[in-house]
Amino acid sequence: MAATAERERTDDLTPYGGVEADAAWRDEVRRLAEERDAVLLAHNYQLPEIQDIAHHTGDSLALSRIAAESDASTIVFCGVHFMAETAKILSPHKTVLIPDARAGCSLADSIDAAQLRAWKAEHPGAVVVSYVNTTAEVKAETDICCTSSNAVDVVRSIPADREVLFLPDQFLGAHVRRETGRENLHIWAGECHVHAGINGPELAARAAADPEADLFVHPECGCATSALYLAGEGVVPAAQVKILSTGDMVTEARATRATTVLVATEVGMLHQLRRAAPDIDFRAVNDRASCRYMKMITPAALLRSLREGADEVHVDPAVAERARGAVRRMIEIGKPGGGE
Repeated sequence: MAATAERERTDDLTPYGGVEADAAWRDEVRRLAEERDAVLLAHNYQLPEIQDIAHHTGDSLALSRIAAESDASTIVFCGVHFMAETAKILSPHKTVLIPDARAGCSLADSIDAAQLRAWKAEHPGAVVVSYVNTTAEVKAETDICCTSSNAVDVVRSIPADREVLFLPDQFLGAHVRRETGRENLHIWAGECHVHAGINGPELAARAAADPEADLFVHPECGCATSALYLAGEGVVPAAQVKILSTGDMVTEARATRATTVLVATEVGMLHQLRRAAPDIDFRAVNDRASCRYMKMITPAALLRSLREGADEVHVDPAVAERARGAVRRMIEIGKPGGGE
């Protein structure tokens, strides 16, 4: 208990202060990373200073691929726990660290392996498609994993006469069902609490206030259906509505001709979008859509992880072996560069 209390105190501290001290922190992080033979990976939803210090920033699948291909013996994954687990699954012989093991995920927590086994028993012969935002134990019970960018392609690759169990995100599942028209697709009623909180009325109000703006909407969002409704009703031109993964948002930011873009996803994404297209005004549809789990990876936590080797991520080898097949099948299907 004392160790936990101490962590809670120190994690809220900035290791240095001021511009010169920030440079000293960056130098120390990079020095320790080199000393530990570590590659630093940061998810798009991380704090800006964590994104900026990382060797690579992106979505969880792209980062896991980088981790697997890297020559580094240690992976420091600045993200949430399932992401570090996925890196460990793909790189079982490497040391994987997450700067704060408490960084969980409400979506991953919405289904466990026992619940999935019970659901499978109700639908014998069904193909299980799990979003990558799941635990290693759930991946081990899965036939094919998917990301938000290749979920439609994954489901389309399954014979039409086979039932599909899609989990855990109900909004991404609804998007897949719309795109495929598949009636034998069963969807688990899970959600990310942050994305679910970005609602349709909020999006409609923002779009009405700036009718020339493009809409970048993550399919996990509760407002994804509303975005398509606005396009279908002609309230917003259909060409301005983009349902995109985080990785695809960066690509689209570089291609759009819009001067303003309304972004419906976790607010950490704005940092990468502004770096990709600094002349565009990117605005959050909901500026309160911040994941507290993502923000647990503080500068102090990263520094401690590199100094102490904390916190190492372990996945039971038997679980990892079963899960690895589902993750690899995901990589083989659909867009090679997309992610959650």
